[in-house]
Amino acid sequence: MTDAEDARAELQRLRGTIDNIDAALIFMLAERFRATQQVGVLKADHAMPPSDPAREEQQVARLRALAEEAHLDPEFAEKWFNFVVAEVIRHHTETAEGR
Repeated sequence: MTDAEDARAELQRLRGTIDNIDAALIFMLAERFRATQQVGVLKADHAMPPSDPAREEQQVARLRALAEEAHLDPEFAEKWFNFVVAEVIRHHTETAEGR
């Protein structure tokens, strides 16, 4: 095999790994949202606010620490979390309005 062929084979292997990780992330996000939907119903049934800033602050700190431990940019981890939480709060608000 030539160097170029070896590089293409390695690229395909790495892309396969990335594809598997992406699939796992999607399934994990789906599982996370199933759990947060249950939280949204519980909050709506008990007139709790859709957002919990103290909990979110704790989670940001926890996830930033985990990101550092995993050698992932903590800023990225926080941005990801904030993106997900915004969607969760939107779902919780819709659930509360529907009850």
